[in-house]
Order: sequence, then structure tokens, then C-alpha cells
Amino acid sequence: MSRSGGARDKTSAEEQSALFTPVSETTKKEPDDRHGHRQRLRERFQNGGAEAVPDYELLEMILFRAFPRIDTKPIAKKLLTKFGSFADVILAPAERLKEVEGVGDRAVEELKLIKAAAERLTKGEIKARSALTSWSGVLDYLRLAQGFETREQFRILFLDKKNQLIADEVQGHGTVDHTPVYVREVVKRALELSATAIILVHNHPSGDPTPSRADIDMTKQIIEASRPLGVTVHDHVIVGRNGHASLKALRLI
Repeated sequence: MSRSGGARDKTSAEEQSALFTPVSETTKKEPDDRHGHRQRLRERFQNGGAEAVPDYELLEMILFRAFPRIDTKPIAKKLLTKFGSFADVILAPAERLKEVEGVGDRAVEELKLIKAAAERLTKGEIKARSALTSWSGVLDYLRLAQGFETREQFRILFLDKKNQLIADEVQGHGTVDHTPVYVREVVKRALELSATAIILVHNHPSGDPTPSRADIDMTKQIIEASRPLGVTVHDHVIVGRNGHASLKALRLI
């Protein structure tokens, strides 16, 4: 019994030695390789800017903070495979992002920080000048803010006499194909903010921004109610994943 127990102890010690020695070497090597890869990516970005790194590497870098100890390249590539482009990944809803293996709350938070920063940047640009003279910037902001939403939202940009932005407010949330809009509430809010002009906005979760008959009729009702009170409706913009539609440009209002 005594010899048998000693043999087991010896075998156990040998197994432990065989088990832990290689793992220790691997553990020592892998962080160095990962650190080197991350450092090379950072240097390439610092020296060449965004053009120096493809989409999957830019996503890798964004995910570094969420995954400090693992390789983020496979996750970045899975995200691009699922959503198609860098922009589609950043703008995807949180619940859809979490469908990708390895993506949890921390990763979603990092991606949504990028979206929030982009919204602040584009919104800041349109606030600094007349909305009508920076129309392309307005469209970029609107598509970024709600073009990829999975439910309809009705938004209003309130402008002053110089067509500068006073307020940007989401007035209502709806379903996948409908948002209730109350004409009286739209006009009332414009008067509360002393706005002299407004831009109406909503999104089509289907991705197709083509206006419906209901969209056109509702816009005309708001125009008619606003005109006697000195509030001009400059446009009604519909945004979606596949672009935007302007009722004014289409000569529907």
C-alpha cells in the first residue's frame, strides 16, 4: 500500500510537470505576439490614418479595449461577414450584434461609442452653419442617427430665422412600418421653441426610403397647419439603409 501510494505521487508529480511546463511557455509567448500585432496595427494607423488599415483591422482596434487578452481579428471578421460593411456593423442594433459569437455587452458598448461620437461630430457640423447650406451634412447626420433603426421614428429639426438648428427632437416611436404623427403637437412644439422653420424626418426600417401616400398626405397637413402661424416646412426626409428620399426634391410637396 505504501509503495503504491508513492508511485501514484511520483506519477502525479511527473504529470503535473509535463502539464504545466509547456503551458507556461505558451502563456509567456502568446501575450508577446498579441502585443506585437496590436502595436503594429497602432503604428500603421498612426502613420497612415484610416486608409492604412482595412475595415476588419479598424474593427479589431476598436475591440481591443473590450477584449484585452484575446485575438480580436476573428470577431471583427465575423461581424463584417454578418453585416457587410464597417458602417453596417457600427449602426447595427445591439441585439443583432450579440448574435455574433463572442460579442457581448462590452463589445457592443465600444461599437456604440463610435456611433455616438460620429453622431455628435456630424450634428456639431450642422449646428455651426445654416442647415440649408450644409444639406449633405444634414442628410449624413439623419441617416447615421436613424437610418438603420428597426422601428420607425419621427424626428423634427427645428430651425431659426437663419435656418440654424435650434433643436433636434424625436417626437414619436412606432412599429416596423408606422409611426403616429399628431399635426397639432408638431406645430405646438415649433411655437414653443420659437422656430420659424422645420424639417420633418422619419425612417423606413425596410431600407427603402420611397415615400408612401400616407407620408405625403401627413406632410401636406403639417404644411397647411404651420403656414398661418409663420412656420415653414422646408422638407420631409425619409431615410433608410439604402439611402434617402426628399419629398421636396421629388416635388411631392
